[in-house]
Amino acid sequence: MSAARQPSPPSPPAVEQSPVRKPRTPRARKAPAPAKNGVRPAPALGADERARLLEGRHHDPHAVLGARTLRGGVAFRALRPYAEAVTVIAKGLRAELHDDGDGLFSGLLPLTEVPDYRLLVAYDGTEIEVHDPYRFLPALGELDLHLIGEGRHEQLWTALGAAPMEHQGVAGTRFTVWAPNAQGVRVTGDFSCWDPVGHPMRSLGGSGVWELFLPGIGAGALYKYDIARPDGSHTLRADPMARQAEVPPATASVVTESSYVWQDAEWMAKRGDLPPHRAPFSVYEVHLASWRPGLTYRQLAEQLPAYVKELGFTHVELMPVAEHPFGGSWGYQVTGFYAPTSRMGSPDDFRCLVDALHRAGIGVIVDWVPAHFPRDDWALAEFDGRPLYEHHDPRRAAHPDWGTLEFDYGRKEVRNFLVANAVYWCEEFHVDGLRVDAVASMLYLDYSRNEGEWSPNEHGGRENLDAVAMLQEMNATVYRRCPGVVTIAEESTAWDGVTRPTDGGGLGFGLKWNMGWMHDTLRYMSKEPVHRKYHHHDMTFGMVYAYSENYVLPISHDEVVHGKRALVSKIPGDWWQQRASHRAYLGFMWAHPGKQLLFMGQEFAQGAEWSEAHGPDWWLLDSSYSAAGDHRGVRALVGDLNRAYTDAPALWERDSVPEGFAWVEADAAEDNVFAFLRYAADGSPLLAVSNFSPVVRHDYRLGVPGDVPAWREVLNTDHERYGGSGVHHAKPLRPERKPAQGRPASLRLTLPPLATLWLRP
Repeated sequence: MSAARQPSPPSPPAVEQSPVRKPRTPRARKAPAPAKNGVRPAPALGADERARLLEGRHHDPHAVLGARTLRGGVAFRALRPYAEAVTVIAKGLRAELHDDGDGLFSGLLPLTEVPDYRLLVAYDGTEIEVHDPYRFLPALGELDLHLIGEGRHEQLWTALGAAPMEHQGVAGTRFTVWAPNAQGVRVTGDFSCWDPVGHPMRSLGGSGVWELFLPGIGAGALYKYDIARPDGSHTLRADPMARQAEVPPATASVVTESSYVWQDAEWMAKRGDLPPHRAPFSVYEVHLASWRPGLTYRQLAEQLPAYVKELGFTHVELMPVAEHPFGGSWGYQVTGFYAPTSRMGSPDDFRCLVDALHRAGIGVIVDWVPAHFPRDDWALAEFDGRPLYEHHDPRRAAHPDWGTLEFDYGRKEVRNFLVANAVYWCEEFHVDGLRVDAVASMLYLDYSRNEGEWSPNEHGGRENLDAVAMLQEMNATVYRRCPGVVTIAEESTAWDGVTRPTDGGGLGFGLKWNMGWMHDTLRYMSKEPVHRKYHHHDMTFGMVYAYSENYVLPISHDEVVHGKRALVSKIPGDWWQQRASHRAYLGFMWAHPGKQLLFMGQEFAQGAEWSEAHGPDWWLLDSSYSAAGDHRGVRALVGDLNRAYTDAPALWERDSVPEGFAWVEADAAEDNVFAFLRYAADGSPLLAVSNFSPVVRHDYRLGVPGDVPAWREVLNTDHERYGGSGVHHAKPLRPERKPAQGRPASLRLTLPPLATLWLRP
């Protein structure tokens, strides 16, 4: 993780603030001064209360600051560090307060009620007129506090964080933060020249929430929270609920509000027409920062939708876009769960990208990381001086693989933070799906832990029941609130019921990555063709459990980094054989039951591993490169695969039921041949045949249904357009009344080398 950094004060914004001055040495409390200009001394603060206020340990600064009616008049008290004088002004009133030292000013005015007043604050020859933050009632309602206390605030971002608003007729920003273990909390930022003393927040009862409305502060202001820990020390923290953050390595939170006008109403209205497991669903996985390095969200909005649409993918999946300090984590170590990373622009800029994809007819899935968070000392770790977002038991808190911390899923406020965060991305940014990262690490208490390093659950088992409950609540809430959204689990174990509805005892996901299928089939493809017969079952075993969940077949970023090699480079043989096998594998994958996902760069057979530093090797497609045609051919195939897939309901309507699939030839290990039928809801078939040998197989007989008069080749990965040898069936094939593989009729096919064919009636 990157080292924590204190943001450097930028140029002061045009808001109510103190000018930069050197801190003064705290002065002893002055003796009561005589009345001047009708202003008598206000009752003095006790030594303890004064110290708690100045040291940021006061739970209710509004009880001592601001104005209140007392016997004998109205008492005013202001905390304005570095001010030389503070004057109360109102209609017909101008009264300078007494200087009580250390930035405190007070006075007792002969008034019968608190007027509508402002403060005139003098700094070294400069005067500014400001509203007093401590004259305002709480800007957070009782219902919000009740829902927060219950852990059921499904729009938590509307209650916590920095919210520009008009409060009691005055424009400003409400700051609210959950820090139940803090002795006190102050907000600081560029508006106070990063001096926290003048802006202590009040505690709102037993909710653990601290609140302060600051007049005159608006979008663009930088801020953090200065938290007094239980031991009296202080820590400066970014806002866990910040909707925008500074560009890393800077770490301040940014006040923001959206002015974006969405133009995707048609998409949003129809996206839920078909459940994802019964709809075409072909995903292009993208790391936004490196897809075209240097592009902003709005520049990506001009390029990415057109590229994805040309390739025919139905969805993009974006690797995590939530703010993260270390780019090398690819976004999987999140510090700003509610803030799209500022590396490529503002939250509204990200909205623009999603909107553009929707208008191009492309769904948007975002990777979501509720499994863990980094230990940066300006972020969530021991946020208020004690374990808060992480589990209090160090054995449960420490993630053994990544040096990070796991969330305390059993704490209702933490569960609420995560569930609301899932809803937030769907509602605020119109995303169409959440791919939940590292689910297996959440589900098991003994995940990557040795004997003695974990404690069993209340039933003596190794299941993390708190994590299970959180995931169930997240899925149930998202599906209830956000029609048309799908949740996808990256879950690598045999946990039962990942995609079973929560009311049936399942986790409630819509889809699950099929990691087993991916590992098995890539192992097969890594073998020399002469040896593949010994691994034939690797390509067929997935059908044993294909209907236990609703699956996605993923060739993701994880499979093309860290020495695993790019997809085409995993395959043995010369360059022609590698590309041919790459194309044949994609044809097999697109026809196999389950949705499909392909990581960027693999659509044109990039030979090098992916690097977040420079992204895909686009130069491979440049016409000046001698082998560009080879890579363009693979990309042309991917586009045709997606279009043929979308046009063939047999490949997606019955993905999750056995009636949609039947083996024709699953045992031809010596030939390296696989053949199967896919069926649409109306019974119309598609025949897929793969030959993973580098030889042409003539007169290869395969059984087919007897009621189809002729079959035509709709896709052939060996087509010359894709860089193949051009072995194909130019005319429709008529079945012979000769039984084969248990079917009444059969076709005699010529199987191209290292190729996949699709045939339809």
